[in-house]
Amino acid sequence: MDSNVLNPGQRSIVAIAAFTANGDLTRLKDALNEGLDAGLTVSEIKEVLVQMYAYTGFPRSLNGIHAFMAVMDERKAQGIADREGREPGPVPAGWNRDEYGARTRAKLAGSDVIPAPSGYQLFAPVIDVFLKEHLFADIFVRDNLDHQSRELATISALSSIPGLGGQLRFHMGAAMNTGLSEAQMKDFIAVLTERLGRETAAPAEAVLAQVLADRAK
Repeated sequence: MDSNVLNPGQRSIVAIAAFTANGDLTRLKDALNEGLDAGLTVSEIKEVLVQMYAYTGFPRSLNGIHAFMAVMDERKAQGIADREGREPGPVPAGWNRDEYGARTRAKLAGSDVIPAPSGYQLFAPVIDVFLKEHLFADIFVRDNLDHQSRELATISALSSIPGLGGQLRFHMGAAMNTGLSEAQMKDFIAVLTERLGRETAAPAEAVLAQVLADRAK
């Protein structure tokens, strides 16, 4: 795969996540069709839409799922047979959700060591439990969508919602820690610009510049 650009499936994930996050269901349907035509499986797209609830809320996620149901009905009526893909495998034996989630988050942050709790984790410990056990465990353990694709969807959703620069900064770093190159991240900004406009893409581009500067130190 060309490490300088996102592939068509990845570009579709960016668009699907963005239009789910901002609620543009008309353009979401176009992006869903593009994703299927680009080779994404039905299972992979479902997984992106399901994950979106963790970042955009259940209403946006459910609207996206309903839009996908409509797209699937239309494609079936046209005689298009899309690849279903596979369901996620079983969780590991003796799985510890708290430990798995903590290690997954640390790995995405680029560390093999789980840091001691601080800040919001001490102020509101329950939100950290939810983050570890649900988001980074229950969701990220589902292996029918790889972590790189999950992070790509996440940074697209966060870029589409104003005021989430802090979270976007973490997840842009996480996206690169899953193997996305600097050139691919810049291509991500290009896709955002093309699909959502310069006004939406500019703040995300500024956050990426900070992330790249930090990684160059």
